[in-house]
Amino acid sequence: MKKIMGLLLGLVLTSGMVSFSAAQEKQQPGMSGPPKVLVVSREFLKPGRSGMTHEKSESAFVQAMARANWPTHYLAMDSMSGKTRALFLTGYDSLEAWEKDNRAVEKNKALMTALDQAGVADGNLLDATDQSVLVYDEEMSLRAPVDIAHMRYMEIQLFRIRPGHYQEWSAAVKMVKDAYEKAIPEAHWATFRLVYGGAVGTYAVFTPLKSIAEVDQMIGSEKKFATAMGENGMKKLSELIAASIESREMNLFTFNPRMSYVSPDWVKADPDFWKPQMKMASGTPTKKPAETKPAAAKSKMGQ
Repeated sequence: MKKIMGLLLGLVLTSGMVSFSAAQEKQQPGMSGPPKVLVVSREFLKPGRSGMTHEKSESAFVQAMARANWPTHYLAMDSMSGKTRALFLTGYDSLEAWEKDNRAVEKNKALMTALDQAGVADGNLLDATDQSVLVYDEEMSLRAPVDIAHMRYMEIQLFRIRPGHYQEWSAAVKMVKDAYEKAIPEAHWATFRLVYGGAVGTYAVFTPLKSIAEVDQMIGSEKKFATAMGENGMKKLSELIAASIESREMNLFTFNPRMSYVSPDWVKADPDFWKPQMKMASGTPTKKPAETKPAAAKSKMGQ
């Protein structure tokens, strides 16, 4: 039971994703809905190369983007669990919008030069990099829009589904979603399906948090969830999970404003937190993956 509850809790803890630079639907002021396409880049750091050393290198990318007044923004996060790494998340309205952004960066010679120079310096700090592309799954998400500018952490879970068992996975998610919708009104998460950059059948569930204390509160909601499910429901759910989930991984990340290139709206919403980005972005090159990829693609998959 504890193992099953852990899986379910994980499904629910990961919540409403950021809408970085993607267009928003009409919603409450300050609430951001998930982007339709999420590009996630990861940078795995060499020992001793994280912290201020990496922030200084990354500031070159931020400065380059700021000098170009580039319209596409990204959020940077540092790992608090697992291997030492940084994630860079960029949202788009579509895969076509991602393509257009990449082409626009390539045509901007001054920006590309700055990004290439920053990439060389940044690459000296890294063990490895990779990039993934995910699409938002609204049916598997719950209350996804959140006031992301005031969040500070992101819990990210990866679920790898057994080949041929999508139906069981879908049924399990629906049961979890229905129970939390009825019993725990504060529960929220956003689910994305991996389309490029990893194993087929991978789903990533995101939960932005204002404080890690929120995790304590969610753990305390297990009894409410079990009551809403009922004994037969819990039994059925455990069978679906056992049949459909091949593996599950959960990690926690903290937002890093000094390595992020966020929109003016975010800075205006919480200047005390996001302003450091602007200070570092006033006299150095800008941001891009340590490879030769276009700047806007500085993102990385949740783990």
